[in-house]
Amino acid sequence: MSTARRRRAAPPVRNSRRGRRGVVRQGPLRTHWLLLTALLLTLAATLLFQGYTQHLYDDRPDQSAAPASAATVPEAIRTGGPVIDSAGGQPRTAAPAPGTIALTFDDGPDPRWTPQVLDVLHRAGVHATFFVVGTQAAAHPELVRRIVAEGHQIGIHTFTHTDLGAAPAWRRTLELREAQLALAGTADVTSSLLRPPYSSTPEAVDDPGWSAVRQAGREGYLTVLTTRDSEDWRRPGVPEIVKAATAGPGDQGQILLMHDAGGDRSQTVAALDGVLTALKGRGLRFTTVSEAVGLPNPVHPAGAGDHWQGLALVWLLRGGDLVLAVLGWLLWAAGAVSVLRAVVVLYAARRHKRLRRRGWGPPVTEPVSVIVPAYNESAGIEAAVRSLLASDHPVEVIVVDDGSTDGTADLVESLDLPYVRVIRQENAGKPAALNTGIAAARAELLVMVDGDTVFEPDAVRMLVQPFADPAVGAVSGNAKVVNRGGLLGRWQHIEYVVGFNLDRRLFDLAECMPTVPGAVGAFRRSALLAVGGVGEETLAEDTDLTMALCRDGWRVVYEERARAWTEAPASLSALWRQRYRWCYGTLQAMWKHRGALAQRGQAGKLGRRGLLYLLVFQVLLPLLAPVVDVFALYGLAFLDPVRIVGLWAAFLLVQVLMGAYAFRLDRERPGPLWSLPLQQFVYRQLMYLVVIQSVFTALAGSRLRWQRMQRYGSLRVPAGGQPAAMPGTPPEPVGVDGYRARVHEAARNPGQGT
Repeated sequence: MSTARRRRAAPPVRNSRRGRRGVVRQGPLRTHWLLLTALLLTLAATLLFQGYTQHLYDDRPDQSAAPASAATVPEAIRTGGPVIDSAGGQPRTAAPAPGTIALTFDDGPDPRWTPQVLDVLHRAGVHATFFVVGTQAAAHPELVRRIVAEGHQIGIHTFTHTDLGAAPAWRRTLELREAQLALAGTADVTSSLLRPPYSSTPEAVDDPGWSAVRQAGREGYLTVLTTRDSEDWRRPGVPEIVKAATAGPGDQGQILLMHDAGGDRSQTVAALDGVLTALKGRGLRFTTVSEAVGLPNPVHPAGAGDHWQGLALVWLLRGGDLVLAVLGWLLWAAGAVSVLRAVVVLYAARRHKRLRRRGWGPPVTEPVSVIVPAYNESAGIEAAVRSLLASDHPVEVIVVDDGSTDGTADLVESLDLPYVRVIRQENAGKPAALNTGIAAARAELLVMVDGDTVFEPDAVRMLVQPFADPAVGAVSGNAKVVNRGGLLGRWQHIEYVVGFNLDRRLFDLAECMPTVPGAVGAFRRSALLAVGGVGEETLAEDTDLTMALCRDGWRVVYEERARAWTEAPASLSALWRQRYRWCYGTLQAMWKHRGALAQRGQAGKLGRRGLLYLLVFQVLLPLLAPVVDVFALYGLAFLDPVRIVGLWAAFLLVQVLMGAYAFRLDRERPGPLWSLPLQQFVYRQLMYLVVIQSVFTALAGSRLRWQRMQRYGSLRVPAGGQPAAMPGTPPEPVGVDGYRARVHEAARNPGQGT
């Protein structure tokens, strides 16, 4: 006679934990995506600007540019003075007055060499003209202010020391404007003096250079070239620098080029005293560029708009430097932690495998009550129940129908199977259904199974063997993905084997198992009653329950030989809903059990090992993942792309090696691992977006409804096999090998079933 019959709901284990799921607000919040997009765009813009200013900086010596054709350069320019006004229709030039020397310094300011140059000039009572690079000025504003305060003249040398002749028109304008703003923001002045990088004497002006000079003139700049080059940029030695700087007619006006930045300028500093002494000895007068050619002062106070824009530019550059520094440290830390995790996880997996060979102790043969909470599970409930009855361990099956509307309870009752009870209750949620099953169970050992899961014949027997150790309160089994067709199925299969199972081995060794999955887990009934049953405060009731058991002093272990097959989401939207619920529920459970961090014993192991591990690897690192992706694009654009690709390849190699070892431990074929590289471009991003949304939802104080996953019916009823008898009758053979072969075949061909 069948034991499958209709029963009224048994009293739940407790009512004090009943949640208010019917009145909670539905997520997700839409504003957080706007915030995330804004943050990523801001970060991308900051890195783009930082890459432009730092990694497009041209640090070649000024005289290293190769001259081009000079067909369009007017003869009057090539034979004229070194100061060029090209604003009007007829370009004009000016030359220094006889007996004057306009001493000029390029490429600064530099925090080491510019102060030493200024000290030498101050002792000699000489004023010079400094053509500063905008990025250098923004980085060292105090030196720009000192240059102006000590009476020196200031001009611009572009923003990033770029070759204006080789740059497009838009970049020329940008270079000049940003350099001008750097002056306005650092010293509250503007200057109409420009020295183009890689320029020299008027005779050396070529067609590209002349194009840049004409555009600069139209934008209001006087171009200042040179008549004499000290060649200090070559670092030929102090005597050679002095010789080059003092060569030529003694009374002819000169614009002398030297450098206070752009490399090691120790020879320049050492030669400067000699240059000043030698030229003063010839009766030459040192002055600024404008005074040497008889022009009005080109340096003026900055307007309020330019000043504030300049300050914003300076702070943007400083903020970019800070962001890069912080990102650099975070990425190094994340990389180091990830490598350390890989090493530790692989070591733990190897050790775990050796320890499990020793067994758990005397065989556990006592009967088991299997609780199947079911809500609209008609697609897979028959396969689930029949697979449980095909176990080679004595079981009773309790199906708790939680107000299904698809005839789930009627279907189970119509099967008329022995050792199966059906309990109906109004819809109250999965935790309430589990508590109803716990209250109705006859055995001390309980197995909890999702309604879309099919057990292998030996899964129950394997799952309860760890209870030979009286300290064990719960056991996690090995959930396998059955619908592995397509990329999404393969990626979830990889995640289950590589991510979940490797972590469970580590958690088992560290005695800090945070989750016994709802698909396949076993519990002591007395332990469940001691912690009040299954709580309803979180969406991850399995994680909440496992953590409660750990905090109550019970040990939770992993038995990888207890294998069950479950359906995974078959669409991105379904996967999103499932993982969103998992992640949000895990965050809830972590917050609920945060007190374990300060406890001792088994609870302390959960807190200081398990919770911290989850915080780092399931919350913080996924939150950092978008930044890593943006920084990778930054590296490809502005850094060494070969190095970036090499680092990514090394990271991927570590993932493949971990995957290969995990597949070997689980006795899985390594074929699906070919899709692992593709997983980094789609699946990984989806998972960290899930974490981001969960964190934002939690911070906003919202709660989510339990989101049931769609069932596809890819699991089938196992052929053959009889239920193991309850106590007093020895179990009958059930054809374990044949059934396992059919399950594996179903895994390879999901449409065929088991």
